[in-house]
Amino acid sequence: MKMSLLVAGGGIGGLAATLALARQGVPLTVVEQAHAFSEVGAGLQLGPNAVRVLADWGLRDALDAVAAWPEALQVRDASRGHELGHLRLGADMMRRHGQPYACLHRADLHALLLQAVRAHGGVQWRLATRVASVTERNDSVKVRLDNGEVAIGPALVGCDGLWSRVRHAVVDTLPPVPTGHLAYRGLVAASALPVALRVPRVLVWLGPRLHVVHYPVRGGDAFNLVAVVHAHGFLPRDAQSWSEPATRADLQAALGPVHAELAGWLDAVPTWTRWVLHDRAPLSGPHGMAGGRIALLGDAAHPMRPYLAQGAAMALEDAWALGRVVADPALTDWPQRFERYAALRWARNAQVQRRSRRNGTVFHARGPLRWARNAAMALLGERLLDNAWLYRGPGDATRRA
Repeated sequence: MKMSLLVAGGGIGGLAATLALARQGVPLTVVEQAHAFSEVGAGLQLGPNAVRVLADWGLRDALDAVAAWPEALQVRDASRGHELGHLRLGADMMRRHGQPYACLHRADLHALLLQAVRAHGGVQWRLATRVASVTERNDSVKVRLDNGEVAIGPALVGCDGLWSRVRHAVVDTLPPVPTGHLAYRGLVAASALPVALRVPRVLVWLGPRLHVVHYPVRGGDAFNLVAVVHAHGFLPRDAQSWSEPATRADLQAALGPVHAELAGWLDAVPTWTRWVLHDRAPLSGPHGMAGGRIALLGDAAHPMRPYLAQGAAMALEDAWALGRVVADPALTDWPQRFERYAALRWARNAQVQRRSRRNGTVFHARGPLRWARNAAMALLGERLLDNAWLYRGPGDATRRA
């Protein structure tokens, strides 16, 4: 019997990889630590590059059913409230880049990917366990699980996130590094907001050492809010948790005084959670994404700071490229396929990592840099906010690396 390829992780990246490979007829076994498939978190943004991947997989209708389609991205000053920059989305984004800009709940994206995977079949699931150790052999990969079981497959794709254990078999055993930034997250029903605030747009508020972003999800029935502040020395109860409880008072103390409209948004959120942002250095070569019969995908290889809204998008792009590589009849074994995959993906992922870091510095700027940022947005307008190099991707995964 043909052995199943192993996928570690059943989050968005893991399901995307599973779908991309299942579409090529690859038998798969997915290892997931949760007892049932679900997705933590609240909202995410998908630029045209990510929407393009989902459309190529035939999932555009499913995305239309759950996403919100903002008409604009607006940047405002967090203290005074005036507009700093503006980018048209909606039909204008479609005209410029061939696909629109979407916002949706993480759970909705996870669910549509899971449904697509199940529609293909050929996938076995091992839930309520995770990878304990990985051993690569000449013709296979042996994975020992936390529950004592052993899984063996011809290859392994590590989609087990920022704290990946599969990564240890490819790159290093070093843990992620705290960035000194603390993120607060909340979700509010649109019905709980004044009508004047229920505008289908992405709104970004910038202040010294902080920013807040909110946007519609679930077809506009709810809004996702994320606030990021500098908090060196903050010690979370669990560094790996994405959902430590927090209060409005905690957030208010971290932000300080803000514009009345922004304060109204923050007051409307019923509950807050928070987590410490962790990071790794940008990729420096293809070795950071694959080696032999083991490949890494998404945050396991290239965690993204949230200042370009591309974490989920890069995982989707990775999966799309992997599927295209596997479809290439000239590539006949897994080490060869993974080598091509890593060569195709590492530089773009590294560029997004670097740009995300730079954006964080610009978003949170003080002094002369803050003045220069505001002047640049006023002078260059949409040319500064429209990331054409990014949104026209993911690129050609059929070319030779």
